[in-house]
Amino acid sequence: MEYVNFGRAGVKVSRLALGMGLRGQADEKLAQRMVEHAVDQGINLLDCANIYGPMDDRANIGQSETILGRAIKGKRDHVVITSKVASRVGSGPNDSGLSRYHILREIEASLRRLQTDHVDVYLVHSFDPTTPLEETVRALDDVVRSGKARYVGCCNYAAWQVCRALWVADTLNANGYMCVQNQYNLLNRQLEVEMFGLVRDQGLGLMAYSPLAVGLLSGTYRPGQPAPDGSLWATRLAANFDGAMQGTATSVVNTVQQVAAELGKSEAQVAVAWLLSHPEVTCAISGPDTIEQLDDVLGAVGWELPADVRQQLDDVSLPITAR
Repeated sequence: MEYVNFGRAGVKVSRLALGMGLRGQADEKLAQRMVEHAVDQGINLLDCANIYGPMDDRANIGQSETILGRAIKGKRDHVVITSKVASRVGSGPNDSGLSRYHILREIEASLRRLQTDHVDVYLVHSFDPTTPLEETVRALDDVVRSGKARYVGCCNYAAWQVCRALWVADTLNANGYMCVQNQYNLLNRQLEVEMFGLVRDQGLGLMAYSPLAVGLLSGTYRPGQPAPDGSLWATRLAANFDGAMQGTATSVVNTVQQVAAELGKSEAQVAVAWLLSHPEVTCAISGPDTIEQLDDVLGAVGWELPADVRQQLDDVSLPITAR
C-alpha cells in the first residue's frame, strides 16, 4: 500500500480508502470481515457516514458505523476514520442539515455507534443553504476543539462553496475544511473544471468517491448487453442502465476493457489507477460489497499507467468543458 499526506495535513492515509456504503451487502458479519481484511491489507482510511447501512437501506441507518466500530476494536490507533453529518436521519424538523443543534447531536450519536471518543475527519455530507455558514463552521470548530474530531471536511460542495467556507473559517479564526470528497471517475470529470485548481491552491486533500462510476467501470457491464442478472444495474438501477451506457460511456468502457487486456490488469484496476495518477487526488474510495471485489481494486496500487495509455484514457473521456 502507498501512503500520502492528507492534503497539507500531517496525517498520512492510504491511496485507497474503504467506503462503508455497503450498497450490495446485507450480511453484517461479512461486512465486518471485509473491513478487517482491508486493514490487514494496509488500508488505513475508512470512510463512513451516519446514514450508511447494509443494502443502502434507510431502515439500516447507522449500522455501518456500528459494524466499523466492531471491526476496528484493538486497531483504533492505527486507522483514520471519517463520518458524515447533514443527511436526513429521521422525520423531525431538526433531523437533517448543518445547524449547531444537528451537528452536535449527531457527532455524539456517531461516536456511540463507533465506540470511540473521536473521529479523525468529520465531514459535512452536503451544503446546507438553510443554515448560516458561520453557524456550521463554528459548530464544527467546537467539535474539533472538544477533541471529538481531529479535522473537518466537506462532501459534494461546488468549488465556490468550499472557497466561501474557507473564507468564513479564516474570518472566525476557526478550523477550516482540510479536505473535500466528491465524485470523480472516467465518466465524470467535472471536478477538473474548477475544483482541481482550488485543491492545488489551498492544499486540500481530495477523496474521490465512485471511482468505478457505480460499477459501470468494474468490468461487470458491457455496452449493448443487458446488465447481468442480480447486479445493481439490473435491479435497483435498471431503469437508468440503458441511458448510462450510451455515448461517451460506451467509448470509455470499451477503451478501459482494451487497455486492461493489453496491460494484464482488471478493468477496475485500470480505472482506479487512472484516477490515482492525478496529483490532486489523495485517495480513491472503493465501495466493495465483498472481499473479492476489494482485492481486485487493491491491485490498482503499486504501479503506474504508461504515459501513452494515460493519454488514451484522457482523450476518450474528455472533461465536460472540452466536449
